[in-house]
Amino acid sequence: MRIMNGTKRMLVVAALAGAAALAACNKAESPEKTASDVAQAQQEAAKDTAEARHDESHNVAEAQQDVLRAEESAERQDAESAYKVAVAKAEGDYKVAIEKCEALSGKQQKACKDEADAAQRTAKAEAEAHKAVAR
Repeated sequence: MRIMNGTKRMLVVAALAGAAALAACNKAESPEKTASDVAQAQQEAAKDTAEARHDESHNVAEAQQDVLRAEESAERQDAESAYKVAVAKAEGDYKVAIEKCEALSGKQQKACKDEADAAQRTAKAEAEAHKAVAR
């Protein structure tokens, strides 16, 4: 029985100590302590906000650079594709012109082929020029 009474006494003491501790938690702080805590919380919030804005600015700048690089890459690919199409067209036009020249003979055929050669060179040079400008 005495052991039970000792245990009960310890439980009562522990409960009272816990209640006293909880009562201290609800105790109002002094106005100076409250003002200090508020000022510190405001400084921390301002610092966190400034860091978040800095991070946001950095992320936006990186995203803009990524977009710029992607646009430049797409422009280079477009220029290369346009160049290949122009060269293929020039070669196709040349083959058609040469076939038409085959219907001619002598000086007319030679002049026709020379004209086809010149047209092909001009078309390829224009394709090269457009490709160079796009870079």
